[in-house]
Amino acid sequence: MESAKHAGDAAVAVSKAYGVETMFTLSGGHVFPLYDGAVHEEMRILDVRHEQSAVFAAEATARLTRKPGLAVLTAGPGITNGVSGVATAHFNGSPVVVMGGRAPQSRWGSGALQEMDHPPLLDPITKLSFTASDAESIGQDVEVAFRTAIAPHRGPVFLDFYMDHLFSPSPTHLARTQTPSPLEPDPDDLAGIARLLAEAERPVLVYGSDVWMDRAEEAARDFAETWRLPVIPNGQGRGILPSGHELLVTRARGLAFAQADLVIVVGTPLDFRLGYGWFGGKDGAPLARVVHIADAPSQLATHMQPAASAAGDLSVVFWSLSTACGEAGVKPSSYASWVSKLSEAAAAAIAGDAELLASEADPIHPMRVYGELGKVLADDAVVIGDGGDFVSYAGKYVEPKQPGNWLDPGPYGCLGTGLGYSIAARLARPSSQVVLLLGDGAAGFSLMDVDTLVRHKLPVVMICGNNGMWGLEKHPMQLLYGYDVAAELQPQCRYDQVVTALGGGGELVTKPSEIGPALRRAFDSGIPYLVNIATDPQVAYPRNTTGV
Repeated sequence: MESAKHAGDAAVAVSKAYGVETMFTLSGGHVFPLYDGAVHEEMRILDVRHEQSAVFAAEATARLTRKPGLAVLTAGPGITNGVSGVATAHFNGSPVVVMGGRAPQSRWGSGALQEMDHPPLLDPITKLSFTASDAESIGQDVEVAFRTAIAPHRGPVFLDFYMDHLFSPSPTHLARTQTPSPLEPDPDDLAGIARLLAEAERPVLVYGSDVWMDRAEEAARDFAETWRLPVIPNGQGRGILPSGHELLVTRARGLAFAQADLVIVVGTPLDFRLGYGWFGGKDGAPLARVVHIADAPSQLATHMQPAASAAGDLSVVFWSLSTACGEAGVKPSSYASWVSKLSEAAAAAIAGDAELLASEADPIHPMRVYGELGKVLADDAVVIGDGGDFVSYAGKYVEPKQPGNWLDPGPYGCLGTGLGYSIAARLARPSSQVVLLLGDGAAGFSLMDVDTLVRHKLPVVMICGNNGMWGLEKHPMQLLYGYDVAAELQPQCRYDQVVTALGGGGELVTKPSEIGPALRRAFDSGIPYLVNIATDPQVAYPRNTTGV
């Protein structure tokens, strides 16, 4: 059997066979052979300023391209710095392989530099966390990692290598990159769901990120349009029905969830974002019946008992469920008035936004920022949210035209994802606008990685909603205690000057009339550019405690 120069060559060759084009990393001696392997295999190496950004970039690559992402972290603190990124990938179901360095086996137990047993630390937030046993097995172990990451339900895998093994010769491993077989849903489960829909008078569909990740967006749109069902998307489900679609009722979300008698949730957990799966029950009405559909049985809700559930490849689910609906006698006419009610409510809400989206209030109302952004945002723009109150407005007022173009941290809610996500988005969508929406709190986590954008010539437009505080904490503390602590940030802090100091561009905006021209300058600049917008600290995003 032909041997690679060292095990790093074998590891990278297998990674490339699984579609990896970029290795995200922060330099460390424990993993030099992986870099050498990337050079030999002509794989891009993109180095960042903090390991969390490497993992976030790998995760965003997986979510945008629907191919596995790769992060390479050096031993010890390199890996612990990446843990939040791995946890985020775990909660988002993102197929990411994180390869780590490890102190030499020949010195193990004697106090070598950065000696740490990493897999037990990563085990709770990965599908698989393990150490390659020897140099000869590394190619095969890497294949196991990728195969596990992409199998339903997708998720992160951690694999580390003893340093002396990684530098040793290793057999070339020919990867068998078969696509996981589609999981077929149970026909009886789908028939039961179709019967519930045939009985419903006020149904609602919820589409989540896994619809996109399962490549089921076409089938999902066809299902909604065929059976004339109102849709509320979240995560990367946004854009499956494009902005302006008659069945897209995001802006009537409160009404829809309050009065629905059947809610069909597809490709997202019944977590806090969806009121834990409790819908209806308003004004004396009974609770809505809930259907939960996922890409794998492990993702079905266990904290409550849905009226029905199904698991399987989501494209197959939608096509098969559509057939079952025909057999069950589902008649869209029976709930047509409900759909009209929601559509009219959504249209009224959008019309009611016009005043605040054009607000001349000084200090600037956050909604004015989104009013101006909507004028310059292209249909294929990738929009990334990294923040609290400011980004919550984006979730409400930015409706993508295409699926797969929205990125936020997901249910784990980890701040600091933005720069890593932006790096990945610029590589994955080189001809699209990439817009990063930052709260001023979130900016403090990762803004140094603007240096990465500059060094690698990756233009991104960053918009910072700067209200000088941790808004998600300050306002609730005031409400609870009448005072707040640990919630203040520097008013009008010059984050734009941080970006210019790192080689990008930026400016501070303090007047509503300045927002539009500043955004146009940012998009025209062709460099990483931050528009730092001082927003009104008294304005808090309205929310309730259930997520509904």
